[in-house]
Amino acid sequence: MTDTMPPDLLEHALAAKGFMPPDEGELLHRVARERLPHGPALEVGTYCGKSAIYLGAAAREVGGDHTVVFTVDHHRGSEENQAGWEHHDASVVDPEIGLMDTLGQFRKNIARAGLEQQVVAVVGQSTTVAAHWRTPLSLLFIDGGHGEQPARDDFAGWAHWVEAGGSLVIHDVFPDPAEGGRPPYELIYLPALASGAFEEVEAVGSMRVLRRVSGLAGEAL
Repeated sequence: MTDTMPPDLLEHALAAKGFMPPDEGELLHRVARERLPHGPALEVGTYCGKSAIYLGAAAREVGGDHTVVFTVDHHRGSEENQAGWEHHDASVVDPEIGLMDTLGQFRKNIARAGLEQQVVAVVGQSTTVAAHWRTPLSLLFIDGGHGEQPARDDFAGWAHWVEAGGSLVIHDVFPDPAEGGRPPYELIYLPALASGAFEEVEAVGSMRVLRRVSGLAGEAL
């Protein structure tokens, strides 16, 4: 295996709607390939599946019937995706009900990439799914809603399920307020470090990779 995405899957990742630069996607893919032999991965925030293709590519390379990536999203769009906001895309609004619906785009993108065996969609609110989740994670990627409450909820609901030695990857971390929104930095990244359970091991762009260095999956942070 090389250190980069297989060309066919990279093409699918680049073509999918989304907001992740290629260098950050390549980092996510590499970390996933390192961690997936140790257990499942889960991402919070799917949108149309761009990041899921990077994760699924790693799962396909690692192989094995139980190598799986779960991706959690209600597919109605985050606050910043709604009408009137900068990242709104009217093409993913269901004209009948007037709400965003990215599930169809996601399923098409995963099918086109040939990753339906590796990527499992969990459709629902992050808080609802997290309340019932009990499986240790080798990799957790948080890229959900970027408002204060969604960021706070995603950290509280999911970070403690990262297993010892596992990776917590956080997107859109901007220490400088001039570069982007604050919640992922203030309410996910900083609390993870302050807990003492995680240490930062790598950064590319707005992506931060942390490793769990104390505690066990399921233990409170």
